[in-house]
Amino acid sequence: MRMAMIGLGKMGGNMVRRLRRAGVEVVGYDQTKDVVAGLAEECGMLAAASVADAVGQLEAPRVVWLMLPSGAPTEEQLQGLAPLLDEGDVVVDGGNSNFKDSQRHGAWLAEHGIGFMDAGTSGGVWGLENGYCLMVGATPATVRIMEPVLKALAPAADRGWAHVGPVGAGHYSKMIHNGIEYGMMQALAEGLDLLRGKQEFEFDLAQMTELWRNGSVVRSWLLDLTAEALKGDQELTEVAPYVSDSGEGRWTVIDSVEQGIAAPVLTLALQMRFASQDQKGYGARLLSLMRNAFGGHAVKSSK
Repeated sequence: MRMAMIGLGKMGGNMVRRLRRAGVEVVGYDQTKDVVAGLAEECGMLAAASVADAVGQLEAPRVVWLMLPSGAPTEEQLQGLAPLLDEGDVVVDGGNSNFKDSQRHGAWLAEHGIGFMDAGTSGGVWGLENGYCLMVGATPATVRIMEPVLKALAPAADRGWAHVGPVGAGHYSKMIHNGIEYGMMQALAEGLDLLRGKQEFEFDLAQMTELWRNGSVVRSWLLDLTAEALKGDQELTEVAPYVSDSGEGRWTVIDSVEQGIAAPVLTLALQMRFASQDQKGYGARLLSLMRNAFGGHAVKSSK
């Protein structure tokens, strides 16, 4: 099978490498020419000078997989890609697009007879070696075309990938997956912070997290990664207390409001990330002034 991969960043590049290991021919394009040339030399990817060139190197039914940032980059690429494709071809969006955008994209491409798959992709930088967890939304016909690719990317042919529903279902399930991820990370961070704060016991966090990896009900891949990181440095003095948030965490909370379903853990985990990003601390300054106004409590100077 031969397919095209548009966007060869950390995820896209490693997906190309994994596909090539499985014997899938990949035509790759990225705006950075050196990246294209490097992958072509490293793993035998077929280099493309443009998106049109990549499509031109495919045979029907042509498959084009996008690994681009959500929003405008994906939207613009789809608008430019559609005229290059014919009825029966397939486009896959493997980025973190909003599921509502994916539903719209799928409906629009279907008007032209072009198949669409939204592939919620998890695995990060470890996906190359471990395989990717793929939650895909599409019609059964599109899944049949994409099955060899999904099996090659997944941890194994019979696990780690699933057709979870119609178009939109893939990115929706990945959105919820990331919301859960926020909550799990926040719980681990708070618990370890409490252990570190109980100085009378002099807990060794590297020892504790390694202990929990064996037989504990909280064992997980996130715990594995945390334990490995703490082996080298428990003080984390070189790490800024700033945590970014992806769009998917926000979309998860918005969806909980729209459904009227309580999701306090996921919501608070997102809010804690916002708090870490607050460089001005204006709200906290106001709180200090209020305490001073009604109770005469001292205001700590920032000077």
